Amino acid sequence: MVSVDKSLALIRRGADEIIPEEGLVELLRSGRPLKIKAGFDPTAPDLHLGHTVLINKLHQFQALGHEILFLIGDFTGMIGDPTGKSTTRPALTQTQVDENARSYREQIFKILDQDKTKIVFNSAWMGKMSAADMVQLAGKHTVARMLERDDFHRRYTGGMPIAIHEFLYPLVQGYDSVVMQADIELGGTDQKFNLLMGRELQRQYGQDPQTIITMPILEGLDGVQKMSKSLNNYIGINDRPGEMFGKLMSISDNLMWRYFELLSFQTLDVIDGWKREVEQGMNPRDVKFRLAGEITARFHSQSAAEAAQQEFIDRFSKGAMPEDMPEVTLHSDEGALQIANLIKDAGLTQSTSDALRMIRQGAVKIDGEKVADTKLAIKTGSTHIYQVGKRRFARVSVN
Repeated sequence: MVSVDKSLALIRRGADEIIPEEGLVELLRSGRPLKIKAGFDPTAPDLHLGHTVLINKLHQFQALGHEILFLIGDFTGMIGDPTGKSTTRPALTQTQVDENARSYREQIFKILDQDKTKIVFNSAWMGKMSAADMVQLAGKHTVARMLERDDFHRRYTGGMPIAIHEFLYPLVQGYDSVVMQADIELGGTDQKFNLLMGRELQRQYGQDPQTIITMPILEGLDGVQKMSKSLNNYIGINDRPGEMFGKLMSISDNLMWRYFELLSFQTLDVIDGWKREVEQGMNPRDVKFRLAGEITARFHSQSAAEAAQQEFIDRFSKGAMPEDMPEVTLHSDEGALQIANLIKDAGLTQSTSDALRMIRQGAVKIDGEKVADTKLAIKTGSTHIYQVGKRRFARVSVN
């Protein structure tokens, strides 16, 4: 049995808020297996490392002996989560929901123990709810309280439409906690309103209110904006081993420690030891190899991770990449930068004509891969290592 203090230290790691923390302590002291709820709307078929921040926390609870309830919001997915949206979000079709839910199930068990994870769908109870039941649920909350929510408030004061069904989303998410009798619910920081709704509804239905734990939103490869497929700054958990390893090696040295805290299963003591070694002169690239290797092995295999590392080393001519590399951030109002302009603006060539000439000569590489297209557009939200010739390197983020 893990002590309460050790359990708390593990649960606090990387968490943004625990509400209320004294409630969590009380639950841990009870000594019983707790019901840990986390809900995912099947809005996209592929998960990226940003999604796994929360799943990793479920893994930690699982290691502590608690019951993991992985809720796939197939019913709420057809409503459309309004969180952070400036316009009404399109609802998914049943076919889309079913296909995305199947894909989720295949991916989460790369982290969670399948035998110790209970997958539930909220359509199991919401699909049976009558119109009268839904009206009764809607009576548990007020419009005024709904409009306190930031995204609803901005849209209301800005004269943007809010569909009535969007008010149902947080109510249904909260009611899920009632049905599941959740002790703890996890979610991103952007889900705080919905998580608190669960506490409120549990009180109204005579249950002890759940403790909520919010997890931070992981920054993408650029280290600025949240990881997102639409911003092209993501690492998909289904990425090929070499691609995954290379993307992780492209992050900045500072962002590396953030990824270690939220994505690695190494202890904080071990990670702090590596920080001290870097401060004492160890090459940060060698520590980054450990991060990239761990994550790649988790979603593929140890042998695949080792092969990806060797492939990465070979790309950069067995150590030709310099230890100290300029880090450059460029901006584009058009959503992308042409490769020749990027190389010039990053200081890797004297002019765009020089950049074009180097590309035609095969002397330009992105993450070790030669660039042949002189019209290649680099999307905003991306971070890559650019090389011109044998000696000019820069890690460039485009925002």
